[in-house]
Amino acid sequence: MNGNVLISGASIAGPALAYWLGRHGFNPTVVELAPALRGGGQAVDFRGETHLTVLERMGLTPELRRIETGGSPMRFVDERGRTLLHLPAEFAGGEIEVLRGDLARVLYEHSRPRAEYIFGDSITRLTETPSGVRVDFQQGVSRDFDLVIGADGLHSNVRRLAFGPEADYVSHLGYYAATWPLPNDLGLGKGSVGYNAPGRLASVGADHRDPAHAGAFVVFAAPELSYDRHDPEQQKRLIDNALAGLGWEVPRLLASLRQAPDLYFDSISRADVDTWSTGRVCLVGDAACGATIGGMGTGTAVVAAYVLAGELARAQGDYRAAFTRYEGRLRKYAHGCQAGGDRTGRFLAPGTATGIRLRNTLLSRPLFLNGMLKLGEKISSTADLPDYPFDTSRVMR
Repeated sequence: MNGNVLISGASIAGPALAYWLGRHGFNPTVVELAPALRGGGQAVDFRGETHLTVLERMGLTPELRRIETGGSPMRFVDERGRTLLHLPAEFAGGEIEVLRGDLARVLYEHSRPRAEYIFGDSITRLTETPSGVRVDFQQGVSRDFDLVIGADGLHSNVRRLAFGPEADYVSHLGYYAATWPLPNDLGLGKGSVGYNAPGRLASVGADHRDPAHAGAFVVFAAPELSYDRHDPEQQKRLIDNALAGLGWEVPRLLASLRQAPDLYFDSISRADVDTWSTGRVCLVGDAACGATIGGMGTGTAVVAAYVLAGELARAQGDYRAAFTRYEGRLRKYAHGCQAGGDRTGRFLAPGTATGIRLRNTLLSRPLFLNGMLKLGEKISSTADLPDYPFDTSRVMR
């Protein structure tokens, strides 16, 4: 019989893995705590040969080209709105940039014919048995699977249940970030505009599909904070306190925050797991080796899903060998990509006025800017990508 694989998380890594497992003849089931696919979100990008090769093998490139944002140029201004630094669209947008919610929808639609999706539920217990994993769900159901894969992000529930508490694997990098929607009352055009004070960034960008709407994005330096991840009102107060007193358009952005129907708020952190699997449980994407922002996490997740599914198919039931080969192929690559996230907070919100001026000066030099772009492409193009054949007889037994 085909291998039954449970995947936790329906954002990016989960549906990408479900797609490839389905192509290889497995029976993937994806469980997602949210009641439906999450829409909107920040733009995410793909860059370099490795990312683009996997998208081509999935057949997604034409569709993603149709919905891409076209890139998001960034402009940093002073308190009076005068431009201090302009970064071109390709700096943040790579070679293909799409909204996270649009990418999740495309991956879901392409994987759905060969996968079962369960929304509004979560895993509460994992019990390994001689023949598989007994999984208890929040809604009271228990089911047996051959393998369980944690594709549930930096704050992975599967990692917590199978490997240990989050504090053992996730490191705070000294910053917090938040995004929320608001009306485009500033008449913004393409791209985003940001204002810095030491240790803080407040920015806003127009929606590329609907110019009447925009999205705020803020970053601020802070030690690790104690707050309820499910209490948006508490998170709004933290943001308000962190940005209080700033000039430019910050008061207007904070006023919109109080009425915002949707808020993303999280620390800028990184996950490091010594070994990406334990028994019949394995991690993929940010759950294994992630960074909140700037670590090429989206591209790495799609690449990792391709390799993990291919190695499981190639292993003909020897999941231990598959997990070992998967990690061996990708650990160095993932770490190289992840390292960029360590610098994201300091880049977006340097801690001193001198640091802000230095960043603006260096990135205003074309030679320095082009060097950074080429380095990013080089880092994202170093993975070894075998061409896995689709032989549906070679699956879990």
